[in-house]
Amino acid sequence: MRFLGFILFIFIVSCVDTTETKPFTAVEITMVFEDSISIRAIELMPGSLAFAANNGVFGSVDLETNVVRTGVQRYDTILPEFRAIAQTSTDFFMLSVANPALLYKTGDEGAMELVYTEKDSLVFYDAMKFWNEEEGLAIGDSMNGCLSVIITRDRGNTWTKLNCNSLPERVIGEGAFAASNTNISIVGDHCWVATSKSRIYYSPDKGKTWEVYQTPMLKELDTQGIYSIDFFNGDVGIAVGGDYTAPEEKKGNKAITRDGGRSWHLLSEGQEPDYKSCVQFIPETNGKGIVAIGFTGIAYSSDMGLNWKELSPESFYTIRFLNDSVAYAAGRNRIAKLVFK
Repeated sequence: MRFLGFILFIFIVSCVDTTETKPFTAVEITMVFEDSISIRAIELMPGSLAFAANNGVFGSVDLETNVVRTGVQRYDTILPEFRAIAQTSTDFFMLSVANPALLYKTGDEGAMELVYTEKDSLVFYDAMKFWNEEEGLAIGDSMNGCLSVIITRDRGNTWTKLNCNSLPERVIGEGAFAASNTNISIVGDHCWVATSKSRIYYSPDKGKTWEVYQTPMLKELDTQGIYSIDFFNGDVGIAVGGDYTAPEEKKGNKAITRDGGRSWHLLSEGQEPDYKSCVQFIPETNGKGIVAIGFTGIAYSSDMGLNWKELSPESFYTIRFLNDSVAYAAGRNRIAKLVFK
């Protein structure tokens, strides 16, 4: 019986799939849309890629045909600059950066509907994301002593700005970077927000309560800080950034947490990648595969950020993965399909 049990054990072990995805060595880039606009906000929707940009331009790319549809959203005589978008299963949202802040959602009659306006010389919104069909948030630079946070609990029909009493006290000059619409990461009810002072605001309960953690990333200058974060699960998260005015700097610009954001450790100090504006975990890689992009190029890690390789010098601001090898990226004047090989 012992011998039979041993044979059965060997058989079970031999049937376990031990294959691992081979690390990427190249990326194939195909342009799907080109125009004289700056695109920093994209989101994958069923069958399409939604985007919004400056000059009031917004639209979508059909993922099967690459047909692009665009529109222009005006507010009086203003052509808003959109750097934050989000989506639920029924609606698309887009938020402009500066005064006045303008938040639009899909209207019942086909046109975009203005659902939130904020007018102040200090207004500057950076990113937006939803926890679920009902609840979402957008974040912006500090005003009146705290980070700007607006929240919806009714499918995006109305938005309420949090009082500073319910948020951690800001540090002087704290804001966020409207570089790629990835200052916010959500897993379940949990939410993490990255700031220009390299701090992480954390809420475990969909924005009802908050605490803040400091990271060791660059933060001394207004141009330094965390530009992008992504969480693989409730414990493991990655942050990238640096200083866009000194993009060649490779220190203090990438860090990882393994305890839900409470503590962070610098990665690959002095090594690739340099300044990056967006980071994303690659699907189906168990948290090991990561891509970081910026106007300095496309960098890739197959070991959870310990080592990196530059796959392309092509410039992009933001990226989203469709699956474990196909992504879409946007930047100055263009959107592209990226196939990693």
